[in-house]
Amino acid sequence: MSKISYFAALALSLLLITAQTAGAQNPSDYYEEVPRTFFGGLVAGANFTQVDGDRFAGYHKIGLNAGAIMYANLAPHLAGSIEILFSQKGSRAHKAQESAGKAFVITKYNINLNYAEVPIMLNYFDRRKSNIGAGFSVARLINSTETGEQTSGIKPEFDKYPFRKMDYNFIVGGNLHCWKGIYFNARFQYSLRSIRDKQYQVPEYSGRSEQFSNMWTVRVMYLFN
Repeated sequence: MSKISYFAALALSLLLITAQTAGAQNPSDYYEEVPRTFFGGLVAGANFTQVDGDRFAGYHKIGLNAGAIMYANLAPHLAGSIEILFSQKGSRAHKAQESAGKAFVITKYNINLNYAEVPIMLNYFDRRKSNIGAGFSVARLINSTETGEQTSGIKPEFDKYPFRKMDYNFIVGGNLHCWKGIYFNARFQYSLRSIRDKQYQVPEYSGRSEQFSNMWTVRVMYLFN
């Protein structure tokens, strides 16, 4: 065999070995990050809330929603998530409201509820890393205030009608991947049971005894590399 034929055969052999080795590797190892089982980050934004069952409709109460989030990959495109949040909920009157019997007018009304909340969700990720998910949350009431004014001359005694210490919510929402680790998040959640204890029959200026938190949340999420 001539030297040219020898080197040609050697070069072809090396080329075939290289091609086989490259084919055995995962192409994503060269062009993408190696998938991680766990990854997390920080979230911050605002709650737009109302209380279904009081006398005022509309998401006029704005509160803080902030904390940390952790994801766990369960399968391709599927991940579970858990969050630890400080979340402010409640209600705010945006106009005066007559009582049911028109005996008086409620001129001001506010419910302020501060919770430590833990949402748990199942999320589906697309190829661009955006995702949608659904789940539930467990929230512990840190503190609450309820204030109001009305024209009957009777001073409301709100401290006699406390809110439940625990709140359970259904959640659905999604994250839009904007750039690198930055996501825009929007979600809706609703209480699964009344935030008032049924044993307390609230007065007319507080609405009905069964009341439910109803809110939209808009946040920015940053996931660490």
